[in-house]
Amino acid sequence: MFDFAWNLGAFIVALGVLVTFHEFGHFWVARRLGVKVLRFSVGFGRPLWMRRDRQGTEYTISMIPLGGYVKMLDEREGQVPEEEAAAAFNRQALWRRTAIVAAGPAANFLLAIVFYGVSYMIGVPALKPVVGEITPDSIAARAGLEDGQEILTIDGKPVRSWQEVNFALVSRIGDAGRIDFGIRQPGGTATT
Repeated sequence: MFDFAWNLGAFIVALGVLVTFHEFGHFWVARRLGVKVLRFSVGFGRPLWMRRDRQGTEYTISMIPLGGYVKMLDEREGQVPEEEAAAAFNRQALWRRTAIVAAGPAANFLLAIVFYGVSYMIGVPALKPVVGEITPDSIAARAGLEDGQEILTIDGKPVRSWQEVNFALVSRIGDAGRIDFGIRQPGGTATT
């Protein structure tokens, strides 16, 4: 039950981040192009939290965290005072409306670049190439590998994870001859 609650919470947080950045893209470009934004909402339904800024925009976090929206002044949705008509979305040039609509996906794309950059700088944990149970008469058994050994090198090239072991072995497909493994015994001594 704890795992389900943890996964659900992580899903809601991740979705909230994605929705917030997406809607912020629409919001930011609309404001820069002079369109009046009436509401910036993360979530749908009854607002749990609300704040209004000096320009009259309502910022809300709503009950159902499965999306969000940016509501702009628009004559197709109701009466717009004549003095604010120039700030209505529907009165904007096609290129401006296109920029506002495209800004949401563009914000998500930029967020993905940032997340990939951060994960690249931090790194991704990998499994050490420690040999598990060896089946008798398998290729690994014939190669002399034993349970608990850590593979350090393949053909003299260092390997630090199972992914690197797999890449090194796949690059040898079709080659005839011996593959040299540098290994560390479970006790800690390295051998070739």
